[in-house]
Amino acid sequence: MIDVHDNVPQIPVNIVDVEEARVRSAYERRKLNIPKRRYSYFDLGNLFTVQERERRMLALLEQHTQPPLDKLKILEVGCGTGFWLREFIKWGARPEHLVGIDLLADRVAEAKRLCPAGVTLQCGNAGQINFPAASFDVVLQSTVFSSILDARMKESVAREMTRVLRSGGIILWHDFFINNPNNPDVRGIGKTEIKDLFPNCNVSSSRVTVAPPLARALAGKSWALCHILASLRVLDTHLLAVIQKK
Repeated sequence: MIDVHDNVPQIPVNIVDVEEARVRSAYERRKLNIPKRRYSYFDLGNLFTVQERERRMLALLEQHTQPPLDKLKILEVGCGTGFWLREFIKWGARPEHLVGIDLLADRVAEAKRLCPAGVTLQCGNAGQINFPAASFDVVLQSTVFSSILDARMKESVAREMTRVLRSGGIILWHDFFINNPNNPDVRGIGKTEIKDLFPNCNVSSSRVTVAPPLARALAGKSWALCHILASLRVLDTHLLAVIQKK
């Protein structure tokens, strides 16, 4: 039997343990400090952000795949409670073609509660994905890499994402490109670092997401102003990228 990780460099176990412990601790603090309403659809700033991001993501999927999505096998690394997995179902993907992996057991348990039964959900480190090479048509990561501060761990996750992607498939990337001065547990990742993480891939990216504090302050006063700021792109905080094997 061929191991799915044959010839894949592994980082030392102690480094994995330390970084996993740091990430778990950071998310525990985050649960205590983030108001629940911040990510509610009833918060107009969040609603504006979600709708803009959805439009942009759908445009990329239409450009780089062949909708409907019902034939595509899709993996999300760092799936959390399954928000993006449920979005893919809303867009036409079949639950039995979706896989989510997350490091935190409580988030996986919540995802199992919220997602349809056909979705496969696993608790584990995305630096060692237990699927054979070329298993997926689309691999998604959203705000995962900015939460990993160890460079070797980032490289390991990027290698695994590339390994399980089939020829002609795409990696969808959505993450901060700037640092959050109020959150030392995350670090922004720019275009150059994305290209370094995926050296054998073509990377195209664009800015998205008006700075969330600004969107929250303005959305209730002027939806039109939020759209104007979004069109300018100068106050955006995230990159939305498509990564393809060369």
